[in-house]
Amino acid sequence: MENNNNAGMAEQTEVQLVAFKLHNEEYGVNIDFVQEIKRLTDITRVPFTSEFFKGVMNLRGSVLPVIDLKKRLGLQEAPYTDDTRIVIVRVDETSIGMIVDAVTEVLTIDNDHIDTPKVISDGSDSRSEGMKFVSGVGNLENRLVIMLNLNEIIGSTGEVK
Repeated sequence: MENNNNAGMAEQTEVQLVAFKLHNEEYGVNIDFVQEIKRLTDITRVPFTSEFFKGVMNLRGSVLPVIDLKKRLGLQEAPYTDDTRIVIVRVDETSIGMIVDAVTEVLTIDNDHIDTPKVISDGSDSRSEGMKFVSGVGNLENRLVIMLNLNEIIGSTGEVK
């Protein structure tokens, strides 16, 4: 039996993204993966986990892992503010909360305005390694939105699975 989800996605001419800020850059994830957006709440730290893994939170009686997306992407830390949010996403059978600086809006980007990321290498593997987290770059007039690959962000974290 064929997977009907892939057949329907091939016909889409645009993508809807939940856009958010990490520092001064705008990022986005496909809205189909976003379950909800919550204000920052109490997170219980779990010992002996990666630095980007902030801990777990209670979501309506379920334990949900939470990561700091800036740390996961190798970006500089910044203090949390009143605009800080937890974007709860679900990929396959895994749900996770991602801490972002601020959620800005829902965007619709035409597929013709999405470029695949190009890697400029300086000889080290760290730059190309980080590019696996990026699925594309959306161009909206004078705005660029970095589209994240949630399969890589969630899938390659042993503690989160």
